[in-house]
Amino acid sequence: MSFAIADTCFLIDWSSWRRRNLLFRLFTTVFVPETVLREVESEDVVEWIAGSLASGNLSLFTETPDILGEARHLVERTRLIPRVRGVDIPEAVCLVAGRRRGYTVLTENRGALMAASLLEEYRGVKVWRALEIIYELLRRRLIPAESPAAVFKEYEKETGHIFPKGDLENAVRRL
Repeated sequence: MSFAIADTCFLIDWSSWRRRNLLFRLFTTVFVPETVLREVESEDVVEWIAGSLASGNLSLFTETPDILGEARHLVERTRLIPRVRGVDIPEAVCLVAGRRRGYTVLTENRGALMAASLLEEYRGVKVWRALEIIYELLRRRLIPAESPAAVFKEYEKETGHIFPKGDLENAVRRL
């Protein structure tokens, strides 16, 4: 068990899945930055976040000035590098916290994924999308034995989030 920190796009998608609380079988606590909370507008997402905060599965992450400063620097860097898709403050806060605290970053943001793989100081940050989380839930048998492809399809149907075909095929093949 370990800690994670989630950004807005991840929480919005993940909260729509019927098996969403399995996330807390992988992580002791999932932190939610204040900047992320300010972006959430959907009543259903807010309700799930509030319930998860009340139960202690989610925890508020308050950004300190030094984390916000590094996050702003990261936003600027990603906007200056041509092959890197830019990140915004909420995703940057997650990456900075991931780097500094060893948290797994939960995101669907391509810019955050690119920054973690292309920027040297963020290469050690573990960044997971829903695809990697579902893969890990299946690998650890935290989801009853089913067709792995069916579980991924269930997620796609319930959330509207479509996994990249090659990544999905690779995950199913590895299982």
